[in-house]
Amino acid sequence: MNRVLLPEGWPRPKGYSNGVAAEGRMVFVAGQIGWSPDGVFPEGGFAPQFRQTIENTLAVLKEAGAGPEHIVRMTWYVVDKAEYLANLAEIGAVWRELIGRNYPAMAVVEVKGLVEDAARVEIETTAVIP
Repeated sequence: MNRVLLPEGWPRPKGYSNGVAAEGRMVFVAGQIGWSPDGVFPEGGFAPQFRQTIENTLAVLKEAGAGPEHIVRMTWYVVDKAEYLANLAEIGAVWRELIGRNYPAMAVVEVKGLVEDAARVEIETTAVIP
């Protein structure tokens, strides 16, 4: 069982946790980007790529017998902070649909670019299966 870490007196963060304590088998998912298994990016920019990135992440987790409830940490790399912020409503909708009410410890980092030039977002994930 994972336990969200929220120091006394701190406000509850929105969409993530400050920390997560977990025990079990660790699963590390390499940085996933928003292309399909055959290497095609969806049209429409950030939000469709984000959806595919999460679907790719969940597919890798499933291979380990894990699901969204086992995710304890994510690092998101975005190529454009403004684009990320402009898509928060769609990101939230995709999150609720695919991840649910699971909020891992997270960081979002703006980067100059990703190895795949067409990629708008890359996400690394750590999960712990009790």
